[in-house]
Amino acid sequence: MKQATLCFLIKGNKEILLAFKKKGFGAGKWNGVGGKLDFNKRDKNIFDTAIREMKEEIGVKIKDMERVAILNFYYPYLTNSEKEWPVHVFLVKDWEGEPKESEEMKPKWFKIKKIPFNKMWPDDKFWLPKILKGEKLKAKFNFKPGELIDSYEIKTI
Repeated sequence: MKQATLCFLIKGNKEILLAFKKKGFGAGKWNGVGGKLDFNKRDKNIFDTAIREMKEEIGVKIKDMERVAILNFYYPYLTNSEKEWPVHVFLVKDWEGEPKESEEMKPKWFKIKKIPFNKMWPDDKFWLPKILKGEKLKAKFNFKPGELIDSYEIKTI
C-alpha cells in the first residue's frame, strides 16, 4: 500500500488551482497536484511528498499548508499491488512562484463555484466541496471497474 498526496492551491477563498493530468494514473482528468511518498527521493514523510510534488509538477514552493482530509481509495479489481491508496489532502494558501505547466500536469485556476466535476474523478464531487467549506474529513471510496464508485463513507473529524 502506497501513500499519496493531493494539494490544492486556494486563492482568496474564491479560486482553486486544478491541474490536468497529461499522462499516467488519472490521465485526462482535472485534479489536485500530488503523488506518491517516495523515500528514494528523500521524502521523510507525507508532508515532504506534498512539497516535492508541487515543486516538480507545477514549479510552486509551498510556504504553508493544512492537511484537511485522508481519503482511502480501494480498487479491488486491480491485479497489481496498488489496490489501496491512502491519500492525504492539503489546502495551500501560501506559496511562492507562479504555477506552470510541466511534462505531467497543466495547471489552471477555476472559480470555486465552477469546478469541472464532470471532468474529474467521480468521488471528488462528494468530498471536495466539504473541505472547501472548512470541514476536515476521513473517507473511504470503493471503486469497481470503469472508475465507478461502488460504495463510499465520509466522516467529518
